[in-house]
Amino acid sequence: MTPSPEARDPDVLALENQVCFALAVASRSVLSLYRPVLEPLGLTHPQYLVMLALWEQSPRSVKDLGRALQLEPATLSPLLKRLEAAGLVRRERSTVDERVLDITLTPAGRQLRDRAEAIPATIISELGMSIEELDTLRGTLHRVIGAATRA
Repeated sequence: MTPSPEARDPDVLALENQVCFALAVASRSVLSLYRPVLEPLGLTHPQYLVMLALWEQSPRSVKDLGRALQLEPATLSPLLKRLEAAGLVRRERSTVDERVLDITLTPAGRQLRDRAEAIPATIISELGMSIEELDTLRGTLHRVIGAATRA
């Protein structure tokens, strides 16, 4: 006896079969782990991402920072203003091109990096996953991002 098509095929509209649902729940769940870890540093998760990009390279133009973080200027600008108010970054017109706004770490912003170095290990520990599993997941997510960006 051959099973009916319904019995063979999973429900394509079942919530648990949706990639978007899994990504949304995973994102919220992981970001909730960051909140208490970032709070003592005075950072939100989006601000932490900005600081990560600036710890890699500072100064950086707003345009370059937006490209690296895949954020629109309207989203990035308030983040930068709050980081500047906290004394972690400086926003200055480029000496080469006045139209360009450069973002530079302040000494306090550079020093915060030392405290932030414990964050990845803390999150890995909270997740209870191996570095290899997380590396594989990150690679898969980068492929998903690339595919969705091209679509």
